[in-house]
Order: sequence, then structure tokens, then C-alpha cells
Amino acid sequence: MSTFVFKNNNFKYTPVSNTFIDKYMPKARGEFVKVYLLGLKYCVSGELGVNSSIMASTLHLLETDVVNAWTYWDSEGVIKMIPVDKMGNFTIEFLDLSNDYSVQENEVNLLDELNNNSTKDMLQDIEKLIARPLSTKEMTLYISWIKDYAFLPEIILLLIQYCVSKGKTDIRYIETIAIAWHDANIKTVEDAQSFIKKREDKWSNIRKILNYLGLKDAEVMKPQEDMLTKWISTYNFPIEVIQKACDICFQRINKADFRYIDGILNSWNKDGLKSLKDIDKKDSKKISFKKPANSFKTKLDSFNSYEQRDYNFDELEKKLLGWDNND
Repeated sequence: MSTFVFKNNNFKYTPVSNTFIDKYMPKARGEFVKVYLLGLKYCVSGELGVNSSIMASTLHLLETDVVNAWTYWDSEGVIKMIPVDKMGNFTIEFLDLSNDYSVQENEVNLLDELNNNSTKDMLQDIEKLIARPLSTKEMTLYISWIKDYAFLPEIILLLIQYCVSKGKTDIRYIETIAIAWHDANIKTVEDAQSFIKKREDKWSNIRKILNYLGLKDAEVMKPQEDMLTKWISTYNFPIEVIQKACDICFQRINKADFRYIDGILNSWNKDGLKSLKDIDKKDSKKISFKKPANSFKTKLDSFNSYEQRDYNFDELEKKLLGWDNND
């Protein structure tokens, strides 16, 4: 059990910083927020300290949750947690978050950007595309792409439009696509359109292969997607060649196995086989070099090059059994 001694400021109320609410609270676990608020209330109301057992009982938490909460807030720079002794007791000091201007700066930047007609028009067009108002977080994120990714407003609109066409309006999905476009060094609308076309062409071919295997997009994991991309984009195999490898896989192991198919295609790529004609030609050569089953001839060597003798096996049997003396 731990005891926490609060360094209080003799407030007659419980002040909660807007910075805490805006910046720290949204990403914290609920039980951590409860511990922070209760501890803050104890602190400003003049309580000298409280042990983890009482806090846990009050909040219907485990004592370990209470300790973990204080450790979390200490790592976030919201409090200072200083060990008093080796018995697990600490001094908790609530820090003044009004000196943390990061959230305020974002708000000021957002207000400034909204005075820019092109930025304001972009945000309004995005709201029309996703059919709902944008949150402050979303607006700040989209504006940041103009500076951080050097995206033109037209590129951001095209990106949002592409995501909407996929039925995806979640900010996390949209941000993932934006990062991919940035990594692909997209700077113009033409770059973005070319990137979209290549991606759609790739997935069109991937779906043909998946349909052939009886699979759906959602059933494909990242390693399998990487294999499919390698077959199509790196090896440049036509779809019919990949389907041929799938057929061989089914014939040999009676199931769809990506690694097995990958092994076949790796071998064909290594041998420079890029078409069904190439594959059939190599298979026909293998067959032509096979000897007929009845064409085996004994090779003569030092053990069988001598003249073969004829034996009377009936006479030999009689001698072995001693019947030749009965005549």
C-alpha cells in the first residue's frame, strides 16, 4: 500500500486546466483521468495525503491502477511524482499547465488559417464530401498537411474524394492514405492521379487472383498482399501465369497456400519463364528427356560382363535336398 502526500496550494475549489482537458485527457485511460481528478480535489481541498487503498476503494479500482495512473501522469509531465522513502510513498505535485501553450498555439494557427480563403474553401469542400461538419482536430490535421507534406489544397481534396469513393471517412484511414502519398513523394494532382491509377490497377489484378483462389480482400493479410504485389509488380507475371501456379499448388497439396505458390513463381522468375508458352516449353523438354519405362538395359561392368551360364535348377534343388542319392 502506498501513501501520496499532496503539495497543495490551498484552493477553495477544484480547478481543471483546459489544457489538461484538451490535450491530455482525450488520449488517457478513463481510470487514469479519475485518479487525476480525485487527487486534484484532495490537493486543493487541503488534504495532506491519502493512501492508494482509499483512492482505489473510492474509485472502484485496483490499487495497482492508482499507482499506474500517477506514474502515467508523471511521464506525461502533468505532475511530479517524487519518492519519499523505499516503502512506496510519494509526494505528488500538480504542475501548472497554463505554461503549456501547444494547444493554444494550434487554436491560434487554426483561426489564422481560416482567414485564408483557399484553406477555408478546402475545408468547406471536405465537409461536403464527407457529409458532416469537421472537428477541430480534423481541420488542424488537414491544414498541417499543407505545411508538413507540401500538399496543395487540390491534392487534399482529391485524397478525401478517393477515400470517400472507398466508403472510408474515418480520420485514421484518411491519415494513413495521406502518409502513403507523402512517402510516394506526391507533389501535384497529376502525381496523385497516377498513384491512384497504379494502385487501382494493382488491386484489380489482385482481386482477379483472389477470386480465382476463392478469397476476399478482407481475408488477405499484409504479408500475403506483399507476395501478390511482388508477383504482379516486381516479377511482372501475367495473371494467367499466376493462375497456372495456383493450379499446380491445388494439384499437389489440394489447397491454396501462398508460400507454395510463391515458391513456384520464384523458381519461374529465376529461370526467366514469363509466359505460359515458356512454362509449357520447359515442361515438354523435361518429358522428352525421360526414358521409357521398358527401355531399361543392364549396364555391363566387371560383375556382369562375363558370359552368362545356364543352370538346371531342378538338378540343383535335388542336390540341395539330397534327393539325387535316391535314384
